[in-house]
Amino acid sequence: MEYRTLGRTGLKVSALCLGTMTFGWTADEPTAHRILSAAVDVGINFIDTADIYPYWAPGAWAGRTEEIIGRWLKGQRREALVIATKVRGPMGSGPNDQGLSRKHILEAVEGSLRRLGTDYIDLYQVHWPDQETPLEETLRALDDLVRQGKVRYIGASNFPAWLLCKALWISDKYGWARFDSLQPHYNLLHRAEFERELMALCRDQGLGVIPYSPLAGGFLTGKYQREAPPPPGSRGAISEWLRRYLQNERAWRVLEEVKRLASELGRTPSQIALAWLLSNPVVTSPIIGVSTVEQLPELLGAVGWPLPEEVKRHLDALTAWHEE
Repeated sequence: MEYRTLGRTGLKVSALCLGTMTFGWTADEPTAHRILSAAVDVGINFIDTADIYPYWAPGAWAGRTEEIIGRWLKGQRREALVIATKVRGPMGSGPNDQGLSRKHILEAVEGSLRRLGTDYIDLYQVHWPDQETPLEETLRALDDLVRQGKVRYIGASNFPAWLLCKALWISDKYGWARFDSLQPHYNLLHRAEFERELMALCRDQGLGVIPYSPLAGGFLTGKYQREAPPPPGSRGAISEWLRRYLQNERAWRVLEEVKRLASELGRTPSQIALAWLLSNPVVTSPIIGVSTVEQLPELLGAVGWPLPEEVKRHLDALTAWHEE
């Protein structure tokens, strides 16, 4: 496993981050524990979750994923792991049970610490912006958590460039802890949102970049067939935004070319898509998600080899500024 520093910090994280959105949804607790253990065994030390996961799953509730991770974490060397979680989404039905107010952040972090069974969170991220709360209020609350030792680093997710830049300026103005990472939606089929302004901002300000959905929700794995309906129970069958890829002719043409390149290089489409991200020096650690232990080795095969420069240039040109 390769390790990279998270932005301008000294924190070392694995080149692949294990996402846990499937835990308590398409992966039950025993399976989730096996996935976590298998990932750690091969050197992954970076685990990402969110307090609301997996609230959308039938019979599940917000916080269930953190609870699953917390029970597994009891048997691990906590200091060897980098645990990241997020705050913003609804954790209850009350008016203050969501958002980025001081009240909600301070209550939400205690809930995450309790469910995870840990004394501190390595990376605490705001899941998406809150237009109803001043950034100063949010950042001061996060700074307090860092000073208290409950949080080691803070990050942002789904922030537009102007708002991220404003947040960095506020932190600099008041001497508060600043965002050290960004978690953007970024992959071969979804490039413009990140590359238009955020990529240059992250490079200039030394933010680590942790892309989510690096395989376009599973589309870039090649497991879906152009003329066949998604398998029952698969993400393609239940995810509305993934269905947009399945109905997009250009996305299919990109996938066909990724498959061709993979065949030539003796790799898989997933490995090509991840290696393309890892070839970008701004990217720290793409977030991979699996529902079974058997899916993990293939994704790990994206690490440890350089994507040929001519292949990278070809993929850059093929997918430039494409929005699904």
